[in-house]
Amino acid sequence: MHHPEENPWKITSEKTIYNNPWINVTEYQVINPSGNPGIYGKVHFKNLAIGVIPLDEELNTYLVGQYRFALDQYSWEMPEGGSPEGTDPLESAKRELLEETGLKADQWVEIQRMHLSNSVSDELCIIYLARDLTQFEAEPEDTEQLIVNKVPFAEVYRMVCSGEITDSVTVAAVLKVQLLLLENRL
Repeated sequence: MHHPEENPWKITSEKTIYNNPWINVTEYQVINPSGNPGIYGKVHFKNLAIGVIPLDEELNTYLVGQYRFALDQYSWEMPEGGSPEGTDPLESAKRELLEETGLKADQWVEIQRMHLSNSVSDELCIIYLARDLTQFEAEPEDTEQLIVNKVPFAEVYRMVCSGEITDSVTVAAVLKVQLLLLENRL
C-alpha cells in the first residue's frame, strides 16, 4: 500500500512529565495535521513487551494468573514480561518462561510483532511460540504472586472468544496460534 512518507505532525516543543526505570511520559506542543496547535502525550516504554505461548505435544498451553495492579483485577494470561533495551528479546522470552512457569523449550519461533497502544505509546511487543517443553522449577520475581495452570489450547481459545481472557498480548497470540493450527502450519 502507498502511504505518505513525511510526518504531518510538527513538534514545536517537548517536556518530560514523568520518568522512572520503566516508562517516560513526554508532553509535546504540536501543530497537528490540519495546521492547528495542540498537545500530544506519549508514553515511552523502556522495555520491549515479550509474550510466550508454550504449546506441548498434546496441544496444552500454560496460563499464568495474577492480580494486575493497573486493572485492579485478576488476569489469566500467557507468560509475559519485559526485555530491557539492548537485550536479546529471545533470551528475555526464555527467562520469562522459566521464571513464570518453570518451563524450558527447545524450539522457539517468533510469531507476531505488534504495537500495543499506538495512539499514546510506542510499546512494541514480540510474541514467541515455545515448543518441545521440559519442566523445571519456576523462579518468579518477588513482585509476582502467580498461579500456573496447564490448559488445553482449545479451552484457552474458547476463553479468548468468550472474553474471559482480556490481556491483549494473550488474545493476539492465541488467535495467531489458532490460525496457524487451522492452516496446518504448526
